[in-house]
Amino acid sequence: MRLRLDLAYDGGGFYGWAKQPTLRTVQGDIEAALHMVLRVPENDPTESLRLTVAGRTDTGVHASHQVCHLDISDETLQRCIGHTGLDGVSALEYRLRHVLPQDIVIHKVSVAPYGFDARFSALERTYVYRIADGYCKAKYDPRMRGFVLRFDSELDIDAMNQAARLMVGLHDFGSFAKPNPGGTTIREVKQARWHRVGSKDAQNSTGFVLPIEQSLLEFTIVADAFAHNMVRSLVQACVQIGCGKRSVDWFEEKINVPLREGSTGPIDPHGLTLEYVAYPPDEELASRAEKIRARRDSSEL
Repeated sequence: MRLRLDLAYDGGGFYGWAKQPTLRTVQGDIEAALHMVLRVPENDPTESLRLTVAGRTDTGVHASHQVCHLDISDETLQRCIGHTGLDGVSALEYRLRHVLPQDIVIHKVSVAPYGFDARFSALERTYVYRIADGYCKAKYDPRMRGFVLRFDSELDIDAMNQAARLMVGLHDFGSFAKPNPGGTTIREVKQARWHRVGSKDAQNSTGFVLPIEQSLLEFTIVADAFAHNMVRSLVQACVQIGCGKRSVDWFEEKINVPLREGSTGPIDPHGLTLEYVAYPPDEELASRAEKIRARRDSSEL
């Protein structure tokens, strides 16, 4: 059977999602936990317990809603029931929550509908990048330092939104991304915008300022998929525009003529969070996955 896992993680302690032999990764920790609770040796060729993920986050990037799937035999799944009194899926969810480290949280484990593929069935992914710029330095909450970038100067949100509007649509983001082996940097961005959280002071009944994200500058981008380093490089370009080092015309040229060079590298990872992965209705999952597996080329532009 195929299981769907919905989860979240603090990416600060991980070298990204993808499993690596000598480094701590999210996939590595979860797969190790699966082998433990299901009593499957890690080198067992008959039951690999390999996860497929919706979006492979980079080193230091967080996820408040990540999705992956796991193919597993019913016989193997039954091994985790023990004395829980639960069915196999519920027992796996229960045991994973108790053995995983505190920087990974399993929201739900469920039986995936027919045709579901965590990666290829996804309609879109939503990322948010958070910045505490000069505008909100007096209100900055130090508890946020692990997922918010500090920037001393106040950024020009109007200029940054001019650049963000140029991202929307089907483009080759070769100036801001690296293609996967055999892949492409062509992506369709459905939404991209900067906004200031709660421009007016808010207070609760005790008189203390809230919420924790008050006055932060947040960039929300939604696309069918993202190439490697794409979001962080787009954010870096916008920040350069927001502090006056680059112009919107420069950004438009980089969109129109995809060319990777030094000025379009990625910004620090810790301000970035994968917030949401959207899927179509169950009856459309298989057809969506089949369509997305078809490789894109420049003829789409």
